[in-house]
Amino acid sequence: MSAAQQTDHRGTEQHRHRGKSSLQGKHLGFLRLVRSEWIKFWSIRSTFWCFAVIAVLTIGLATLIGALAEGDAPTTDAANQTIVGMNTISVYLSALVVGVLGVLIISGEYATGQIRSTFTADPGRLGALLAKATVLAVSTFLVSVVATWIGVAVSTALQSAKGVHPDLTDPAVVMPLLGASVYVTLVALLAFGIGLLVRSSAGGIAITLGILLVLPIVLSLVSMLAGIDWLGTAAGYLPDAAGGQLYAYASDAPASGSSGAPATASVEGSSDLNGWSGAGVLLAEVVVVGALAMVVARRRDV
Repeated sequence: MSAAQQTDHRGTEQHRHRGKSSLQGKHLGFLRLVRSEWIKFWSIRSTFWCFAVIAVLTIGLATLIGALAEGDAPTTDAANQTIVGMNTISVYLSALVVGVLGVLIISGEYATGQIRSTFTADPGRLGALLAKATVLAVSTFLVSVVATWIGVAVSTALQSAKGVHPDLTDPAVVMPLLGASVYVTLVALLAFGIGLLVRSSAGGIAITLGILLVLPIVLSLVSMLAGIDWLGTAAGYLPDAAGGQLYAYASDAPASGSSGAPATASVEGSSDLNGWSGAGVLLAEVVVVGALAMVVARRRDV
């Protein structure tokens, strides 16, 4: 090796050493990780498409039902129940959409290999994963809240012209409408945990939709046909049934069946959950799946 080559080699090694030392001396804080994940999250086309579908479903169905439903709500309670039903009928479909999105934002990084860069920026991995979950939760909640209340404004205006006058400041109205957005957000986080566990878009989506769509039907059918009561009770603690309590309208008065609008959310299962306990059950399921996924993600190779 010539003297010039030796000099270049030493210079290269010194540069690498300085670069490595500078990287070891730096640590990305959580806010910087959140900012990075925010940019990454909103640069994905699937994010825009999924949130656009949620907005169209939420506002569109509320507007359609508000225009077509008959104005038969003689009391304020009946009017409140009608408005809540109109604006939560799309929640089930929205949950399926965010379920797909929650899986894609993490499984997509594994598929493209971008997860290596993510974990290089945060060698501990936990901070980057929590930042991803935070961005997903905040974005989903905000989009759902905005779309829901736009739907409320439109459907209320349409129904007011037909003599239906709800009290939108009543907690019995506000809580289910906010609960719908909380439910959609928790489903997105549940799907994120599942996607992190399986690291496969197809597998994660299949499992998520299976839990939301197939498993409740299977448990209910087996419980009914085989006479196994505890299976029917167990179905009431699945994510869709437990979370459904979040946007169920609580009323002491019977629903008016002639209004043409869904009076309240239909929740499968025979559990005795209410809004708060249902939220607790769903949150516990999200935490368990998410914690397991993060432990596994830290231990296995990329």
